Amino acid sequence: MDEYRRTNVALWNNWTALHAHSAYYDVEGFKAGKSTLTPIELDEIGDVSGKSLLHLQCHFGLDTLSWARRGAHVTGVDFSDRAIELARSLAAELGIAARFVHSDIYDLPAKLRGGFDLVYTSYGVLYWLPDLRRWAEVIAHFLKPGGVFYIVEHHPFAAVFDSTDITQLQVAYPYFHGPEPEQVESYGSYAASSDRFQGMQYGWDHTLSEVVNAVLATGLRLDHLHEFPHSDFPSLPNMERGDDGCWRLPGKFGNSIPLLFSLKATK
Repeated sequence: MDEYRRTNVALWNNWTALHAHSAYYDVEGFKAGKSTLTPIELDEIGDVSGKSLLHLQCHFGLDTLSWARRGAHVTGVDFSDRAIELARSLAAELGIAARFVHSDIYDLPAKLRGGFDLVYTSYGVLYWLPDLRRWAEVIAHFLKPGGVFYIVEHHPFAAVFDSTDITQLQVAYPYFHGPEPEQVESYGSYAASSDRFQGMQYGWDHTLSEVVNAVLATGLRLDHLHEFPHSDFPSLPNMERGDDGCWRLPGKFGNSIPLLFSLKATK
């Protein structure tokens, strides 16, 4: 497991350099006032003014800082030291009050003290976690009584389809997975193409029931589980972006499969 982690940290350190200058993250637009938060989490989380917010797997902090701009007292956490360095630099440059902690999620209770009104995480985070039960225990550990956990994430069912041709939505990959990670060779990243960077990654796919049961096992109360036929990212070929900024499958597939889910639970 240590080797998997070291490989993934090295990958994300290199990705941070790519992403800092990518059109996908649009750092200059963020500096000019653009928010990186989507309508889903803004609507389902609501007003965060004056609340303490812990953002797990924050990368280099654009979402974290977007919540800070909405009045939250934010703490962002990531296992990439380069990402945390960039997050701190952006916060200082923009004069946004924010704390950033360099830590693996599973090590966080030993590195951070205190409770939070809201623990938040989003979009592409679960794949990097080998143990969802321990992940949920860390979340529950940091929530104050009455505090809320919220995740919006890519739906695991969408990952079963052939990612090169969606004309028939053909199943190409299993939905259920064992404990061993998937090993993938990356060229560039999901957010930035690059002929200069090649890296290895290890990831773990999880079913929706695994996510829900891990959260419930900690004693948190499930407030909602929602599914959406659109995504924040063109995860399948030929997806079309609507006026609302969301990506959808074209034609008859437009509302046929779930592409995102959100879960909200209270301690």
